[in-house]
Amino acid sequence: MGLASLAELMLGKAYLMRGVLVTQATTAAPTTAERIRSACLRAGSALLALDGADPETASVHHLLADGSFAVTVPAHGVAALTAATAVGPRGANDGVQAVLELTDYAPLPLREPVRSLVWIRGVLRPVPASETPALLDLIASEDPNPALLQVGDSDVVLLLEADSVVVADADGAESVGIGALLAARPDPFCAMESGWLRHLDAAHSDVIDRLAARLPSTLRQGRVRPLGLDRYGMRLRVESESGDHDIRLAFPAPVDDIAGLSKAIRILMGCPFVNGLRPRSS
Repeated sequence: MGLASLAELMLGKAYLMRGVLVTQATTAAPTTAERIRSACLRAGSALLALDGADPETASVHHLLADGSFAVTVPAHGVAALTAATAVGPRGANDGVQAVLELTDYAPLPLREPVRSLVWIRGVLRPVPASETPALLDLIASEDPNPALLQVGDSDVVLLLEADSVVVADADGAESVGIGALLAARPDPFCAMESGWLRHLDAAHSDVIDRLAARLPSTLRQGRVRPLGLDRYGMRLRVESESGDHDIRLAFPAPVDDIAGLSKAIRILMGCPFVNGLRPRSS
């Protein structure tokens, strides 16, 4: 698939995602840069596309301090071979244009499981063999991904010097500058979100029911599922015959730790014992 075709696919995916109605979009929420950082952390493997070639799996995608992304791809794949031979007229490696696509999936089986898509466009270059060990050590110190062990065997590490970063979700598509992306941090609950939402959906229907009671009456006719969690609040997905609807329930104030999160959720539920107190026994 060429980059032009990929761009059309990107727009098509963004358009389809807009079929989910979003309510209360003005409530407190992560910034675009924060959402991208969290999506990058949650996403597993990504897709790397070059012009005229089918996308390849990038098992590792790691944002570096200079704004570039380190990616690992098959050593004998098109991306690795094209980047290695992209030599300009002056004998220097000029790199090749590429797009990295990351997909943030909901942790629950929903009718529309994609929560957001992130596209990083830039110039792909090889990493000199002498610099590879230090780069892998740096990545491993921040993200000990087992896929790093494949570099030097079946995979190779490349650098994508990002020119633009775009995220698309049910709100639409928006770009963010590299500086803003570097300044942002992933949500503090990003790593635990998937497991927590699965547990909530499977074992705490009472909590979902109490949260659903806060929704407008027109949105209480479908099946309510937990869609997302961050320091600013929770997102719910309502799947009904009329379509899918997303709504954000904002916490009274942003939270940064488990204790604050537990209290904020009890407040959303309307629990009178917001500090975890037990009622007096008679």
